[in-house]
Amino acid sequence: MTLTEKFDLLKKYLAETGGVAIAFSGGVDSTFLLKTAHDTLGDCVIAVTARSSLFPERELNETVKFCRNENIRHFIVDSEEMELEGFSENPPNRCYICKKELFTKIRALAENQGIAYVAEGSNTDDDGDYRPGLIAVAELGVLSPLRYAGLAKDEIRVLSEKMGLPTWAKQSFACLASRFPYGETITAKSLDMIGKAEQTLLDMGFHQVRVRFHGGLARIETDEKGFKLLENRALREEIHRVFKQIGFSYIALDLLGYRMGSMNEGLALR
Repeated sequence: MTLTEKFDLLKKYLAETGGVAIAFSGGVDSTFLLKTAHDTLGDCVIAVTARSSLFPERELNETVKFCRNENIRHFIVDSEEMELEGFSENPPNRCYICKKELFTKIRALAENQGIAYVAEGSNTDDDGDYRPGLIAVAELGVLSPLRYAGLAKDEIRVLSEKMGLPTWAKQSFACLASRFPYGETITAKSLDMIGKAEQTLLDMGFHQVRVRFHGGLARIETDEKGFKLLENRALREEIHRVFKQIGFSYIALDLLGYRMGSMNEGLALR
C-alpha cells in the first residue's frame, strides 16, 4: 500500500466515526492524528490532554498553543498517576495502570460532549515493543487509527511535513515514568530530577535525548547529533556540573545511544 493510500484509508476511517475525541499529547503522532481528524470532521473532533507530573509543562503548553492556532476544541484533564495504587512501585504493567485511568477519564469526557469514540496515536512501530498500555486501549474500545492505516513513525513524519505541521521533526517523547527501570520506585523528587536534567540538555541544543534514572546515576541516551555535541569537553563539564546540582552523583553516557523502549531490555533478564 502506498503512503497516499494509507493516508486516504486513515481519513476514511476517521470520517466513519462521525466524531472522535483524540488523546492529544502534542507529540508527532497525536498531532498528526488530531490535525487529520479535524480536517476531516471539523468541530466533531475534540482534543483531550492530560495534565500530569509525568509530562513537562512545556509539552502541555505546546498542546494549548496548537489547538488555539487550529481552532480545535481542547480539554485538559488532571491525571495524577502517582496516586494510583501500585503505580509508583513501577511494575512491568505500569503503563497499563496509567492508560486505564487516563482513557477512562477521556471516555467520560467524550460522552459528556456527545462524542462516541476515543482515539489514540500509537503507530505500527509500537507493535514491535512491549506496550502494556495497548491492552488498556483494547479493553476500553479506544481506536488506534494510525495502526489501522498501517502508518509507521517515519511515514507520519513525511505526511506531517507535507501538511506543514511544526511537529514533523520533533523528537520522540514518552512520559517521564519511562525513564526508570522496572521495580525502581518512582517519586515526585526523582521525576523532577529527570525533568530538569532533560530540559538542561534540550536547552543546550540536544534533539533526541533521554536521561534514564538509576538511583544516583543518570544515564544519558542521545542521537548522533548529541554524540557530536559531547565531543566538546567544556559542554561535558557543564552537563556534569548542572546534573550534580540537580542531585545526581554520577553521570554516564550510553554508548548505544537513544533507542525506543530501552528500559524494556531488562525484562528479558527477569
